[in-house]
Amino acid sequence: MNKENLFISLFNNKHIGDDAAYIDGFVYSADAFFEDIHFKREWMSLYEIGYKAMAVNISDAIAMNAEPKYAILSIGLPKDIRPICMKELSLGLRDCASFYKTEIIGGDTIASNKIDISITLISKTKKPIFRKRVKEGYYLAYTGELGSVKRDLNRLFRGVKVSKYSKFKRPVLKKEFMKRVSRYIKAAMDISDGLFEDLGKLSKLNRIGFEFFEKIPKRVGCSGEEYELLFAFDKRDLKAILNISKITRTPITIFAKAAFKPYRNICKPHHFT
Repeated sequence: MNKENLFISLFNNKHIGDDAAYIDGFVYSADAFFEDIHFKREWMSLYEIGYKAMAVNISDAIAMNAEPKYAILSIGLPKDIRPICMKELSLGLRDCASFYKTEIIGGDTIASNKIDISITLISKTKKPIFRKRVKEGYYLAYTGELGSVKRDLNRLFRGVKVSKYSKFKRPVLKKEFMKRVSRYIKAAMDISDGLFEDLGKLSKLNRIGFEFFEKIPKRVGCSGEEYELLFAFDKRDLKAILNISKITRTPITIFAKAAFKPYRNICKPHHFT
């Protein structure tokens, strides 16, 4: 049983089901980033923890073709955390927010046994892109390369250090690519739970399956927290999308087309395990 999906299903609301909720030109999203669930302090500096916590929230806005504007923080901090550590954590949060032109406007802090960060993001868009609208024959593609996050996470579990440029530590969000390509994209989401898991969400929502052009290794399809873009488009727009990929230096992989056939995700859930 996928307990995440079960819990979400208990809230019957027309705005639930996408990377964020779109209401009257605004996009609202929220994500949690908790110690020993999403990260361990021995794996990342406090600056890196703050930066990634903000980045994974902004990723949802970008996937819906929205401009992040404001962030509200709720942070649980250990009672014995030193002021210099608090400054380092806040600098990571602020630097990421500033890079994506997002203003931190408030929030709440509480005492906790661990570092727990929850962020609510408010964004704006004139043309939201949803997960729904995948039709038979549409091509499916993703940005960047998949698999390195799972590889680096396995290394960290073995006590091996990974590069500060690892996507596990610092996701590379494709904001410029989405801004230019949005006119051609029919549906999109970010890859947070892994390609195969997130394809399952598209499949269920659109009542459609996928015909893969070639076999995708499990180490690639089950790699979570990639924060690349997964999107569907009409094959008539292929040339325009490839041109934008070249202009923005954003590699894309076109791996399947939507088809009326069953789809089964072979990965284990990333939540409640």
